[in-house]
Amino acid sequence: MQKVLALSGKSAACFRKKPCRFRPEAPGTPRKVPPGRRKFAGARGKNYLCGKHPALPMTLKPHIALLPLACLYAAGAALRNLLFDCGWLRSRRFRTPVIGVGNLTAGGTGKTPHIEYLLRLLLPGGGVAVLSRGYRRKSRGYVCATEQTPVEEVGDEPWQMKHKFPRATVAVCADRCLGIERLEESVAGLRAVLLDDAFQHRHVRPGISILLVDSGRPFWRDHVLPAGYLREPPCGRRRADIVIFTKCPPRLPAARAEEMRRRLRPAPGQEVFFTTLAYGRLRPLFGPGGEEMPLSALQGRPAVLLTGIAAPGPMEQEVGRWTQTRSLAFGDHHDFSPADLRRLRETCRPLARPAVVTTEKDAARLLSLGSAYPEELRAESYVLPVEVRFLYGEETKFNNLITEYVERNTRNG
Repeated sequence: MQKVLALSGKSAACFRKKPCRFRPEAPGTPRKVPPGRRKFAGARGKNYLCGKHPALPMTLKPHIALLPLACLYAAGAALRNLLFDCGWLRSRRFRTPVIGVGNLTAGGTGKTPHIEYLLRLLLPGGGVAVLSRGYRRKSRGYVCATEQTPVEEVGDEPWQMKHKFPRATVAVCADRCLGIERLEESVAGLRAVLLDDAFQHRHVRPGISILLVDSGRPFWRDHVLPAGYLREPPCGRRRADIVIFTKCPPRLPAARAEEMRRRLRPAPGQEVFFTTLAYGRLRPLFGPGGEEMPLSALQGRPAVLLTGIAAPGPMEQEVGRWTQTRSLAFGDHHDFSPADLRRLRETCRPLARPAVVTTEKDAARLLSLGSAYPEELRAESYVLPVEVRFLYGEETKFNNLITEYVERNTRNG
């Protein structure tokens, strides 16, 4: 039977001391949640676990004992937002158009695929930079990535974006104001700066602020940290110019989308979109430029999913459509160790011709292990890329909002 750890976000890393393993007997097999873990509630949660609706809302039960601390945290976050709104704390504007992408929750909403979508949209015109904090990097200060920069210096997500989009300028800096200043000084013809995971970084006032909401974990069914996963009270959503419900089913019923829009209660002028995940063709983890193959090529052979992301569920579900799987799921941004690779080898040993499937983000950290990666698994290790697709034919509308802002603005408004 499958075992699922129903946690997401960077805070989940402290709970995932050991990887979660499962072997589904057949696609759609319900997953049992271990005692003591947060459980999905109600019929919608059961459908989510059974794989019928991988992105329908679920209710996360709060840690009751942590609710007093959550109230204090919410009060502090609300006070901080009030100080920014009243001008007591300064939000800076920059001459370069700035687009911020972030969320209300602690990870797992699909920020990186959406940043990559914006890169595909804007890069043909040149002069596009991505500025990230560089979560869990080992360097300090401002670092501009090159294709030779090790993943430890910039973090896995910036490393991934630099290698996928060599023409883009990718930099990391905890001080986003300083980072934008450095980009404006060093990048000739800079047209736009994409701020990654910056919704709560209010010292920068972006020209367009994009808020991502996981359709399977909407903020109205969540709670503020540490009782839940919200980084700030839900009223903060009103700061966004664009709200995107992410990880929706590809055929999300219009009535369900309208219900989500109603629960959001968008502010005047706030645009709302819906996106889904689209998985690409498997490519070899080792040996760039190797032959790609569709997921259907895994039929008839077991797959071991090796992940260190906040929400591996959609990927597990997609691969599970084609073959039986076992999962080694670690916490978000997990630093894989030789011990983890030994566990991978042990998991694969009893299987006949197993394929190891990982994410693009995890590939950055796995490649840094070099020769420690099991030699016998190298030829059968693959990366599964993912992109976002807009639902209801609204891709053109979204594209126009972004491109018109970049083309017409020399200063944030």
